[in-house]
Amino acid sequence: MNFFFKKFSLPLLCLALSSALWAQSISQILPAEATKPNASGPTDPLGRQTPNGTLFGFLQAMQVGNYANAAQYLQMSPARRASQGDEIARQLKTVLDGAFVGSLKAISTNPEGTVQLGLPPDRERLGTLSVDDSEADVILVRVNDPNAGKVWLFSADTLARVPEFYHLVEAHQVETHVPKPLVKTQILGMSFWLWLALLVAVPVAAGLAWLLIELIVLPVLWWRGLRKKPQLADWRKVSGPMWLVLGVLIHRILVSFLGLPLLHRHYYYLTTRVVLIVAVGWLTLRGLTRGMDRLRDRAIARGSTGTGSLVLLGQRVLKALVVIFAGLALLGALGFNLTTALAGLGIGGLAIGFGAQKTIENLFGGISLLGDEVIRVGDSCNFNGRIGTVEDISLRSTRIRTVERTELSIPNGALATMNIENLTRRDKFLFNPTLSLRPETTPDQLRYVLTEARRFLYQHPKVETASARIRLANLEQGWPSLEVFSYVLTRDGAEFTAIREDILLRLLTVVEDAGTGFAFPSQNVYLGRNTGVDKAKAEQAEEAVRHWRDQNQLPFPDFAPEEIAEIRDSLPYPPPESAVNRNNG
Repeated sequence: MNFFFKKFSLPLLCLALSSALWAQSISQILPAEATKPNASGPTDPLGRQTPNGTLFGFLQAMQVGNYANAAQYLQMSPARRASQGDEIARQLKTVLDGAFVGSLKAISTNPEGTVQLGLPPDRERLGTLSVDDSEADVILVRVNDPNAGKVWLFSADTLARVPEFYHLVEAHQVETHVPKPLVKTQILGMSFWLWLALLVAVPVAAGLAWLLIELIVLPVLWWRGLRKKPQLADWRKVSGPMWLVLGVLIHRILVSFLGLPLLHRHYYYLTTRVVLIVAVGWLTLRGLTRGMDRLRDRAIARGSTGTGSLVLLGQRVLKALVVIFAGLALLGALGFNLTTALAGLGIGGLAIGFGAQKTIENLFGGISLLGDEVIRVGDSCNFNGRIGTVEDISLRSTRIRTVERTELSIPNGALATMNIENLTRRDKFLFNPTLSLRPETTPDQLRYVLTEARRFLYQHPKVETASARIRLANLEQGWPSLEVFSYVLTRDGAEFTAIREDILLRLLTVVEDAGTGFAFPSQNVYLGRNTGVDKAKAEQAEEAVRHWRDQNQLPFPDFAPEEIAEIRDSLPYPPPESAVNRNNG
């Protein structure tokens, strides 16, 4: 039961909606064009002032069984109309239902008709009658009616061929094999057995469509399994709309054998055309989503997240275009003049373009951002002082998750002109502090601090040796200031903070070993005895510097290149006493 519901609920729903639309259309069968008053002359109450009004007015009169009015659409003398009009009208209706070939949508709604090759201006070809090898044109002629003005009627030449085609059509009618009660019972001008056949054809078409899809997909799945390839897990996403498309096509094929009346056939094809356009649009959207998602996943898997974001933006644009084209196709199927609609869209597009400049600017701004790969989804960036992670780049704006966990939305047009600092693409971190030592620090103590700090920067495996330096930069306010400039070899912000902490702790140790300390940016009032610097450590530092001087090994302005190469990356990091080393051990 669940299987039946899943498989047949959608077409049954479409059939119910289509039947309601069809019933409403048939109940209002006379087009608006046929009943428009003619401001330049008399108004025909039968709507015969246009070819379209004549055909639909005749069919409507026959549907409700008003043969007297139906005979008024035929070109014949009053005497003949009174004696034979009802019978000729009935035969013409049967012939049109069974042998007419042509499009009712293409019939002119212009009172002057349409200029057609080989016909005078007062003649209009609606289509042809075709049975076996016999063919004849269905011609309307424009005549002057004393009471209604100029009207269109079925020509006498066409009526002369009606009895011949009537006998040919009767010989091919299916109703001769259908029980008489089902034929005589009429609903909305059509036999009950035809309505019943339409309903029965729905589950038949749905079942055949499902079977056809399975016959197509199962061999593919079997072959992929035999080749040990991944199964098409998401093919079911397109099977629903595909099934609806095939179901509608199969239903139309089945109904073509029933011989629906002309007017009902017109509205049936109109309804199925609408459903088919919706189904094809649905299938296109599903297929587009599936294909673009796969392209995006492949781009991201290759590391091209910018391309993945551009594919996502393109997917949204294409979806919008599919919806627009489907809407235009629906308007065309319902009989609207697309030339006027497209002209209106052009004028409206210009008006919208002037009124929606910012929206268009944002659209192209987003495309330029993704095309240049300035930012990508997942990047951490600095947007004019606001730091956050890019979560989505849409048609209008870019959404950013800030470090405060709020969502920041920036229009793409403004983003395209903004100075953006992409933190994710940083290859290393700058470590550039300034150290201020106590004013009483001696020059040799400074040399010791500079030497040992420079040494451990060269030794540190996470510090770039080529750019590492520490220099005496200033004697600001009487105390020496040391500038450290180096790059930490990591791209992870959390790891950088740990390495920075390690470097600062080692700098503290170096300063302490030199027997000095850091300057305080304040005034000190000494109320007690000041012990000053550590004299023992100061003497040791000065002794070490004297030793370097005596041995001509004083590392100023820098260490010798061979010594740098020898000590490079020799410092243990993390330190031996670190808990990280214990855990790794």
